Amino acid sequence: MKNATASAHDVSQLQRQVQALEEENAQLHRLMEKKEAQWEAAKQSLYEQFRLALERQFGPSTEKYGIQQGDLLINEAELAVDEEDSAADDEATENADATSLADNATAPVKKRPRGGRVALPPELPRVEVVHELNEAERCCAQDGTELKVIGEDVSEELHVVPARVEVIRHVRRKYACPTCEENVKTAPAPAKLLPKSNASATLLAYVATAKYQDALPLYRQSQIFARHGAEIPRNTLARWMVQAGERLTPLIETLRQHLLTAPLIHMDETTLQVNQEEERKASAKSYMWVQRGGPPGQQVVLFGYAPSRAGSVPMRLLGHYAGCLVTDGYEGYAEVVRRNGITHAGCWAHARRKFIEAQKVQPAGKTGKADWALNQISKLYGVEKQAKALAPEARQALREQKSRPLVAQLRTWLDKSLAQVLPKSALGKALHYLDSQWPRLTRFLEDGRIPLDNNLAENAIRPFVVGRKNWLFSHTPSGAQASAAIYSLIETAKANGLS
Repeated sequence: MKNATASAHDVSQLQRQVQALEEENAQLHRLMEKKEAQWEAAKQSLYEQFRLALERQFGPSTEKYGIQQGDLLINEAELAVDEEDSAADDEATENADATSLADNATAPVKKRPRGGRVALPPELPRVEVVHELNEAERCCAQDGTELKVIGEDVSEELHVVPARVEVIRHVRRKYACPTCEENVKTAPAPAKLLPKSNASATLLAYVATAKYQDALPLYRQSQIFARHGAEIPRNTLARWMVQAGERLTPLIETLRQHLLTAPLIHMDETTLQVNQEEERKASAKSYMWVQRGGPPGQQVVLFGYAPSRAGSVPMRLLGHYAGCLVTDGYEGYAEVVRRNGITHAGCWAHARRKFIEAQKVQPAGKTGKADWALNQISKLYGVEKQAKALAPEARQALREQKSRPLVAQLRTWLDKSLAQVLPKSALGKALHYLDSQWPRLTRFLEDGRIPLDNNLAENAIRPFVVGRKNWLFSHTPSGAQASAAIYSLIETAKANGLS
């Protein structure tokens, strides 16, 4: 009896051990499956990063989206939210095509002539050079009678007068009484932008335009001046630009006050390297911030240098501004938005860009979720194209009629797709960016003045980025601040159609 009891106890113990081992084995299997999924996701992420790196290095830089709506609906019909959405898409496409055909039928098509000469602008000054026959040829070969002018053939060619470096001598006459030899008077000196410099305002404007508009580094300008016979060291040119930027400070502050009265401001930022900055390495990243706002014809574009990208920078730049702010997805604006009660709008161009990256890493010749999202976003931009010339109230009404249903479809599709895609994949990142930015991205539906994207700020900051590729860095913080002031002056002039 005791043996039977002991045997049963041993069997029970063995069963418990087997069960524990099975549970441990199942747990290990689950762990391995989890690890394999993680490895697969990491492999897919690295593959997508590799594909994107190849695209950035060797692929076209355009973000144009060219997939046909028909291909999307035929090849990937299951990506539609439901059949009603697909039908609505088809109907919207047909209406858009019909509208496009009607518009094309009535609007004149401007075609640029291929080949041939471009007409010379009539506003350019003309210098006439008259070409005469010599004396011997002005007589008739038959009877020797003197020939008379009966007309003329005129042709034009474009001519450029090369830059000429010259010295302006300011002669100030002195006057005195010839009798008492007292009461000496001298003609007043002309006003100068840099009082203790021998650079004229025209020369300073020439150097500033060449560097900050045409992206010509100062060392190259020094070489150009040397070819014209004027030896101007690069450090002299740099000192002139810093001093000129400092003299522009009152004008920049006036422009800032005007900007902060605008109902809507665009903001963006980009990196800048400053070599000699106190308590910072030369390789440390600094930032150039740009703001743009104001009504048409009174646009202000302001650049501001800051050693960081912290949220304190937009708080300083915006002060007590409480209007509408359009930015990308950077969270550094959150504090000033909260403190001032700013209406914060997002940028659909950034959301679209992430889906374009997801589209680039999908298999060649295939369409997928990224294509559906891009197609939907392109429809939003199509509505904006129709509303471009409308007043804000009419634009908002058109958006309510056409854009809001598109946004609703996109939201339904997004909710469905978030659970179907790996978060760390290119498509997953695009979906989660769209989801996290959704309140800001849909804010344009509430106000007809809010644009669909932040392209105005990106276009304003592009000349700085192009210039940075040529002159590479600023030597000191004062040089960076001077660059910001001069860029502000030039880009504000450009924004208002001024030279």
